[in-house]
Amino acid sequence: MTNKIHSLGVLAWGIAVSLACPAGAQQAAVSQERDTAVLTTSSASVDFKAARPMPLPVFPGYTGVKAQQDVAKSFNVPPGVPAVGPGFEPGNVGTGQKEEINLGTVSSPTEDTPNTNFEFGTRNLPFTTARADLSPTATNEAYPYRASGKLFFLVGADTYVCSASLIQKGLVVTAAHCVAEFGKKTYFSGWQFVPGYRNGVAPFGTWTIAQARVLDAYYQGTDKCAQPGVVCEDDVAVLVLNSKKASDGKPYYAGMNTGWYSFGWDRAGFTGQGVTHLTQIGYPNCLDSGGFMQRNDAQGVISADSSSNTIIGSLMCGGSSGGPMVVNFGVRPALTGTASGASAQPNMVIGVNSWGSTNDAVKYMGASPFRSSNIKVLVDGACKAYPDAC
Repeated sequence: MTNKIHSLGVLAWGIAVSLACPAGAQQAAVSQERDTAVLTTSSASVDFKAARPMPLPVFPGYTGVKAQQDVAKSFNVPPGVPAVGPGFEPGNVGTGQKEEINLGTVSSPTEDTPNTNFEFGTRNLPFTTARADLSPTATNEAYPYRASGKLFFLVGADTYVCSASLIQKGLVVTAAHCVAEFGKKTYFSGWQFVPGYRNGVAPFGTWTIAQARVLDAYYQGTDKCAQPGVVCEDDVAVLVLNSKKASDGKPYYAGMNTGWYSFGWDRAGFTGQGVTHLTQIGYPNCLDSGGFMQRNDAQGVISADSSSNTIIGSLMCGGSSGGPMVVNFGVRPALTGTASGASAQPNMVIGVNSWGSTNDAVKYMGASPFRSSNIKVLVDGACKAYPDAC
């Protein structure tokens, strides 16, 4: 079945509650581009200091028993393994050139030693969550961290925030629920992406959005979902950045300075049993008031009964929605006495944070899987419309 795409000419994080069609939302006045609906809009002013995290979509149906069943199933080949092998596109380190902007401090986050303990919640899914920021070292300015960032946008007149990351020099990936309200044929507005955001400072500037793309099934509300609008197959969106002009007059994109991640699809990065180990990056408001980038490392398990979403243990919450789930995160070492393992592609995004639990004691999250029928379709469409961004 062909996946139609809705695209909006400018971007965003999750919705746990239904939002009435707010003033300032982008309606379905779109032009058709084959299977893509395109809406071009002008940028809007957001309030960086007063931005609130969008409520995290929650899935009450994922029980402790279900979590244990998924772990057990992970050691058997899951159904639906694609006949065609997984694929990926490589990332890039970038130049590291900065264009720092002070956006104003959100609050006064604690400077206590970050929690680096091995943790798990009542669902017994282990994880380790800690600041990605290694103060006083500006980790947010180093690759691969700097390819992730905060995403600010408007719901009506109010500013909200998500997490997102670069997967091409001018393409950003986030969750679809950061872009459009499921089944409401409505986009949000005024998106601005801030790579490497750190406590009110934008070291690589702020970037407006030229176009946003989600699959038509999500836009129309017909996507396959274990819980409609929350646990879905295609909670994925791709955003095209507006370029800027350098001093020599040549256009450039954020990723040329920050670099960008590779991304994989159709179970790239997973074992044949549907298991992976990944790093989740985001800006949850429940940790350091959303002022610092956070990193979570955990085992990911594919849940066939949860729209094939990837389930992980995590300490994150609202504000981290749309943040990347990355395999082989970090700087790849030179091999001086061993060979690479399978699926060794570094810094490969295989999904984005989509939902969590209603119970704070549970400590787990889920992500729609990257497939050739969602991320590949979205990226290919964006690159065709904006080839210079890819």
